[in-house]
Amino acid sequence: MKIPRKVLFIAGTAALMGLVFPYANSAVDQTYQQLKTIVDVLELIKENYVEEIDSQKLIYGAAAGMVQQLDDFSQFMEPDLYKRVKSDTEGEFGGIGIRVDVREGWLTIVTPLPNTPAYRAGLYPGDKIIKIEGESTRDMIVDEAIKRLRGTPGTKVNITTAREPEGKDADADWVQRDVALVRELIKTEAVRYKMLDGKIGYVKLIDFTGHVVDDVAKALGALKAEGMEALVIDLRYDPGGLLSASVDIAKFFLDGSRMIVYTKGRRPENYQEFRAGSRAQYPDLPVVVLVNRYSASASEILAGALQDNKRAVIIGERTFGKASVQSMIPLSDKSALRLTIAKYYTPSGKSIHRDAKGENGGITPDIEIKVDRETETKLIKQGEELFYPGKEGEKNGKDKSRVRDEMLERGMELLKAREVLGNLRAAK
Repeated sequence: MKIPRKVLFIAGTAALMGLVFPYANSAVDQTYQQLKTIVDVLELIKENYVEEIDSQKLIYGAAAGMVQQLDDFSQFMEPDLYKRVKSDTEGEFGGIGIRVDVREGWLTIVTPLPNTPAYRAGLYPGDKIIKIEGESTRDMIVDEAIKRLRGTPGTKVNITTAREPEGKDADADWVQRDVALVRELIKTEAVRYKMLDGKIGYVKLIDFTGHVVDDVAKALGALKAEGMEALVIDLRYDPGGLLSASVDIAKFFLDGSRMIVYTKGRRPENYQEFRAGSRAQYPDLPVVVLVNRYSASASEILAGALQDNKRAVIIGERTFGKASVQSMIPLSDKSALRLTIAKYYTPSGKSIHRDAKGENGGITPDIEIKVDRETETKLIKQGEELFYPGKEGEKNGKDKSRVRDEMLERGMELLKAREVLGNLRAAK
């Protein structure tokens, strides 16, 4: 039998590669041998499963299963989902007023926004949204979950939440609750600020999206005009957002081309440095940063940059540890792969991203203060009181139900004693 020239060429090339690159050839052979298992399973299902099944569905399932073995942030998207994820929402949209992320495979509330359906329904940080309209959110892509929670203002959405038991009931099952919510037009704000006692400015960053850099600049300018001599930056419950925003905000306080953050992956081209400019707007302003276990992503980058450059004291809990770089890779059939290609590192070289067991990563505060769930819940409820005195206090019983915000109080104590403790400016 005459063998076609094309086949001869391919076979000859493979043989040559085996001679010149024996280890590469061995690795290729091993990979194809491992892939044979998937092909065998596919064929066995097609030939023997009780019902006829779509091969494409099986292949997409295998691809999704592979990616799930990597991390919470790498995702395989089928064509329909990829199309929905990359399309922008036009016009006004309704929502329930929460910021969410994926934690341990489940859609998890990072923080409810004040005066929203979620806030009024008593949803709190750490609550898992385990179902949306009866469908499990296990391993659901966060973009898809957000789109399902959004909708026309006035329409209803039904969710099921699960809350981890605490205290004496710590060994009990998670407490599940069905919640019916009516979507509203959500007007978000990224920054809040005010002047505290002792000429201490207070800036709360809710997230790092939109015009947050401009908003922070305006807040700092207004506080400076009021005589600000020190600053508290509150990053508690901040899920992050844009890398560029965290870098630009760090530049307000860091000068001398100092390192802010850098990325590193397996490929050399994934190494990238982000540095401060030669001058900063507030190079000498004493700064304290508040963080907790829900602070993630861009908020961790900002806290890590200020901490490593000895530019701020970090107070609170170890942060979540979400700091990886994803690349969206379109595939030939219009599906896509969102793949983690690099991780963020603080100026001193610490990986911000947590490991699989959660033992490493995150930003470890200089002064650790832990808050129990009951106190945390009350602090969230009375949060509006800081900006609108009397608003929440009238509802909750201002004197009876108020709890101490120990993190904020400790930060203010440090700043009031700054002349004794020394200036927090970065060492030259």
